[in-house]
Amino acid sequence: MGRIVVIGAGMGAMAAAARLAVAGHRVTVYERTETYGGAVRRFERDGFAFDTGPGLLHLPAVYRDLFVKTGKEPLEDRVELTQVDPASRHVFSDGTRVDLPNASRAGTVSALDAALGAGAGERWGDFMVRAREAWDRTRRPLLEEPQPEDTSVFGRDPYPALKAGFLRRPTTRLEQIGARELRDPRLAALLDSYAWSYGFDPAAAPASAAVLPYMEQTFGTWYVGGGIRALADAVYERCLQRRVEFVFDTAVVEVLEKDGRATGVRLAGGEAVEADHVVAGAPVPALYRDHVVAQGDQLDLTGRMTVCLALRGAREADAVHRTVVHATASRPTVTVLRPDDPALRPDDAHESVTVSATVYLYPEYDWAEIAEEMVAAAESVVPGLRERLLWQEVRTPEDTLRETGTAEVPGPALAGGSGAYLPAANRSSLPRLHFAGGWSHPGGGLAHAGMSGALVAGLIVEGDGFRGSQ
Repeated sequence: MGRIVVIGAGMGAMAAAARLAVAGHRVTVYERTETYGGAVRRFERDGFAFDTGPGLLHLPAVYRDLFVKTGKEPLEDRVELTQVDPASRHVFSDGTRVDLPNASRAGTVSALDAALGAGAGERWGDFMVRAREAWDRTRRPLLEEPQPEDTSVFGRDPYPALKAGFLRRPTTRLEQIGARELRDPRLAALLDSYAWSYGFDPAAAPASAAVLPYMEQTFGTWYVGGGIRALADAVYERCLQRRVEFVFDTAVVEVLEKDGRATGVRLAGGEAVEADHVVAGAPVPALYRDHVVAQGDQLDLTGRMTVCLALRGAREADAVHRTVVHATASRPTVTVLRPDDPALRPDDAHESVTVSATVYLYPEYDWAEIAEEMVAAAESVVPGLRERLLWQEVRTPEDTLRETGTAEVPGPALAGGSGAYLPAANRSSLPRLHFAGGWSHPGGGLAHAGMSGALVAGLIVEGDGFRGSQ
């Protein structure tokens, strides 16, 4: 077995490191910041705690598999997992509200009919049937197998859209699908909100992004006790148990190459570290930009704004965990998270609330103005917010850039769009250099990053014959 160097301590990189260590490799992780977890961070002050990255977990089976494969131990022995029910409350721009249950198609149909009128649930249900077709066509090649050299097949959209009609332009974008098939601006806004939550503009995202609401509504939404940061803690501890070595506050500035393959890395201090394989878990665009890998560049498009609110007063008994306040002409769609978790507040007489939104990375944006719009949206669903507010902490894409190396938050791989929504392949053009994490196949999000770590470990351990999970 050989020596593996991993660049970055994000979730996908740590997932790869743990699996490679179990296979007998000597693994060292170099992280340029002071901690692990990548975008899965926590902000703490005065007894309040907030997840500043993702706040909920989808497809927990990915991390269940990681913990079983690296220690024959259930994930639930390490973290507390709870299904969030209702999965979300949606507040539309006309004031209509609907609570969607967790992983219940019949319940979702019923809730939409009751809130939006008879027939709304049926239209959404029919849409989910077509979304399932897209999911079934892409699940294995886009999630469970290494990306093939020829990705042209992914350029075609797998979503089975309704016929466009004679001389009418076909529907190729998610926003078009919503307007044409759902026939209710509130249902269309519901669809759009799933795209925005993953960093996609529904006006540009391919129709195959329909798999995002299908995935969540089919497999459920989960909360990790203590916040998602507790999941990062558990993965890090599992790596340590498998004798993975971590070196923090140490940047990698170059991937070393000899005889046409990767042979190690050079650290910021000038030290060369030899390796049989290099796994780049840091964001791929940052690797390109910093010339760690001498290839092209990628333009940042959307990032995450987060406002942490420390409130006096207890959370009301009928509060829901997640509320989506849909966009208006003056502000973006905003997600308000109110977990009923004693670990996140000083005592039961206070509450931690996290407000987040996907925003374009335009340099002329006034982040303070956007934060104020987000708090105003939260005020509409959190009783007495202004009077209860002790303080707030605003985190912008500039904080994401400082902590992860890029301001953009990556989305999961999508078919369609002529292949523009495919992340970097796990196997790079330089032999023995692999990519893991949200910027590589199968893309961003906690579950997808964990899948990328499994794919990279499989490619290194089993070689070119590895075809993914069975």
